[in-house]
Amino acid sequence: MQNELKATLNLIKEDKLVFKMALLIAVLTLVLLVSASTSPAIALSLNHYEKTCPDVESIVAKAVERATMKDKTVPAALLRMHFHDCFIRGCDASVLLYSKGNNKAEKDGPANLSLHGFYVIENAKKEVEAACPGVVSCADILAFAARDAVVLSGGPTWEVPKGRKDGRTSKASETIQLPAPTVNISQLQQSFSQRGLSMDDLVALSGGHTIGFSHCSSFQNRIRNFNATHDIDPTMPPSFAGSLRNVCPIKNKAKNAGATMDPSSTAFDNTYFKLILQGKTLFSSDQALLTNPKTKGLVYKFASSKQSFEKAFVNSMIKMSSLNGGQEIRKDCRVVN
Repeated sequence: MQNELKATLNLIKEDKLVFKMALLIAVLTLVLLVSASTSPAIALSLNHYEKTCPDVESIVAKAVERATMKDKTVPAALLRMHFHDCFIRGCDASVLLYSKGNNKAEKDGPANLSLHGFYVIENAKKEVEAACPGVVSCADILAFAARDAVVLSGGPTWEVPKGRKDGRTSKASETIQLPAPTVNISQLQQSFSQRGLSMDDLVALSGGHTIGFSHCSSFQNRIRNFNATHDIDPTMPPSFAGSLRNVCPIKNKAKNAGATMDPSSTAFDNTYFKLILQGKTLFSSDQALLTNPKTKGLVYKFASSKQSFEKAFVNSMIKMSSLNGGQEIRKDCRVVN
């Protein structure tokens, strides 16, 4: 009888253990499901605003177009702003937040001081709020605007996945994570891979440099005191270096002195890749794309085919813009709720 009782008690203990294990597995599964449901791949969708704010994309597109008609530098500014936003804490519109009190925000970090066009996003947000209050995130508006910027510059269009949330944290100190124009290929690769982006993405997204302008400080290292052996970067044709030196004299007092990223600086095309092959790009990081067999092959491919570049750029933009870690939908893009 005692043996039977012991056996029964052991079975009960085993059943309790099995039950606890089953409960633990169920809880872990639920946690994983909840995590998955908030992950970028699942959270974003193409029809996110179909019922709640169906006109949002046309509202944003019109705001970007109006601003571009008055200032041709707006598209390049918005594309760069989106890139700088996504590389810090994901695409959560943290770059749009203003500094407050003792907190110095991303937009006031050294790498972001030359960002401009914030008013375009702020104005678009006001119009979107008037149509659909509290529905569309600033992060989504910036993603739409970056796409519209490319389209207005003659580049490709694409469906932007929607449903990003806005972040509540913005720190100027974190902008040091942005890849500087002076970095080499291994530093670029590390920066992109940390964000789940491949070498293909690196080259395709670098093609965004086909539009825009650069201040002298971003390429000064290549045209003077390059290293102990060379005054000028030897990969740069002397005549090109000479023209940049004229634009950027040693005692440069012009605050906005600089050069366009390529001769067709308002047209989204594959000229950038052709310039890399000629040694006529501005940044060390641009020329660095020729120092790795994989990236060099892609430079040649994109230089010879605008279609190949545009297809790769669209895929990489969708991939990059799906990085998100936000928590709310801001009423005003400049401040947290």
